Amino acid sequence: MAEEREEQTDCKVETPKTTAGEIGGRTAPVWEERIGGLPLARLNVITTVTNNSQTRLHTLEHQIPPEVPGEKISKKAAKKEAVKLEKLRRRQEQEKLRSRQEQEEATRKTASMSLEEDDEFSSNYGDVTLNELQSTKDPKAGIWREAVEGKKWTEVSKLVEEIAGSEVLIRGRVHTYRVQPSIVFVILRQSGSTVQCVAKQSEETNVSVNMIKYLEKLSCESIVDVIGAVVLPKDPVKGTTQQVEIQVRKLYCVNKALTRLPVSVEDAARSEVDIKKYLETGRRAVRVNQDTRLNHRVIDLRTPANQAIVALKSKLVNFFSENLLSKDFVNIFTPKLLAGSSEGGSAVFRLEYQGQPACLAQSPQLHKQMAICGDLRRVFEIGPVFRAEKSFSHRHLCEFVGLDVEMEIDKHYSEIMDLVDELFVFIFTSLNNKCKKELEAIGKQYPFQPLKFLEKTLRLTFEEGVQMLKEAGVEIDPLGDLNTESERKLGQLVLEKYNTEFYILHRFPTAVRPFYTMTCVDNPLYSNSFDVFIRGEEIISGAQRIHTPELLEQRAREHGIDVKTISTYIDSFRYGAPPHGGFGAGLERVVMLFCGLNNIRKTSLFPRDPQRLAP
Repeated sequence: MAEEREEQTDCKVETPKTTAGEIGGRTAPVWEERIGGLPLARLNVITTVTNNSQTRLHTLEHQIPPEVPGEKISKKAAKKEAVKLEKLRRRQEQEKLRSRQEQEEATRKTASMSLEEDDEFSSNYGDVTLNELQSTKDPKAGIWREAVEGKKWTEVSKLVEEIAGSEVLIRGRVHTYRVQPSIVFVILRQSGSTVQCVAKQSEETNVSVNMIKYLEKLSCESIVDVIGAVVLPKDPVKGTTQQVEIQVRKLYCVNKALTRLPVSVEDAARSEVDIKKYLETGRRAVRVNQDTRLNHRVIDLRTPANQAIVALKSKLVNFFSENLLSKDFVNIFTPKLLAGSSEGGSAVFRLEYQGQPACLAQSPQLHKQMAICGDLRRVFEIGPVFRAEKSFSHRHLCEFVGLDVEMEIDKHYSEIMDLVDELFVFIFTSLNNKCKKELEAIGKQYPFQPLKFLEKTLRLTFEEGVQMLKEAGVEIDPLGDLNTESERKLGQLVLEKYNTEFYILHRFPTAVRPFYTMTCVDNPLYSNSFDVFIRGEEIISGAQRIHTPELLEQRAREHGIDVKTISTYIDSFRYGAPPHGGFGAGLERVVMLFCGLNNIRKTSLFPRDPQRLAP
């Protein structure tokens, strides 16, 4: 619909003669300065500019007629003039209403693209009315409602050769289309699946000239319903996931997209490889940058790669839960509003909670340990984690989905590493075997090599890792932590020596671990803790926990934590607590590294980083 602009000016009518003005396409008088001998103060002119024409509506600002010096008016005359003015006002209101209705009717006809009244197939296409979409039960609410009545929708992904010859009702977005004389080819997209729909003008197909013109004017990304026959094309269809065609019989637009979108799905789905090929051949190629994608994430999510990433995350979570549930773990749900921080340090979001200081949970750590003290024995949680990260790196987010596990330990903290080994080998194997379609879609836009991992996950001590780095010429503080560069270098060395990109590094220095981490019995400078790495980047952090309240209090104070804020947590260990431990992983980071992506924001539905709080 054309944009309208109103220009309003106050004009004094100084000459008492009648001229003509246009009101809704008809001529009408511009009223004299005096009506019935009474002067009128002003004439208010409003100009409405549309894409078709300029219509000038003249309306009067009716006021109580001012008295003219030396002129006396009786009450009866004044009342009579007031009645005249009221009639005039009503007449003008009617004119304005009529004009508005005519404009709306013209706009409606343009918007609906109704082209000829005598089109015998006019019921086979058109815009679905709001009344039809308001969940009405009336089967005759409109042409779309009548057309789909009694029919079932078929998923685009289910359009296969076996159902050739049958009639289907499908819904999708107009991905692209091309026009030839008397024929329109529309690529319809539903999630990551696409199919070619062909509308050919003929009486046999019930497709009219007007229907062809209607299809030509549909904007990309509009949502349409198509009723047609499934056919096998003579030549293979290129550029679609489905190798059948739909011979269009009826098509209805459910919802229109803007003609000009801020981001094209076709551009957003283009790989760097394709861009390079375009440039090499002198063709224009659009590269959609990261911020543009995230600013218009709703459109960006429609690309096949992003559809696949979201689906892959969902399935990974299912595999995670499936494996743990088979080992008698219980899925728990812990609070995210805490009186004190769960990890210590400054990376915490602080807030006021009903007049009390509080913060968002940096992990479910404290409560999953309390669950173990409550005799739940083996627990896991999948939920949001909040970190007030100041980092703008490719792998950090301020909010992510945590995959957390806690369990009783029988004899040794290696039991936790055994679980990590079994669990993630199962997850990786399941992703490779059951998500081939998703991995292919991701790899098409973001090419990557499959992750290399061993059936029995490699384990190295921190000291062994430091020694490998030292032999490669990289000096690391033996009681410090690994930085990003040393992690990558160690990952490269491990790949070269052990042919795996997935391994466990354990016995980290105590100084770099959280306050609740148990120290090693043979050397308190090191701890019963571990990190797990994929492609040279850390994805999991875990450890045996301190389960004695005295040591826990001491360690908390050493980390600058006010013991009063975590008193209920510490008290839970005064009532008897079994030896236990666990780990936490970030879902987005696991997916990023498994798929060899270069930025964690690609794997977050609506990422939150230090600069992004919307959409």
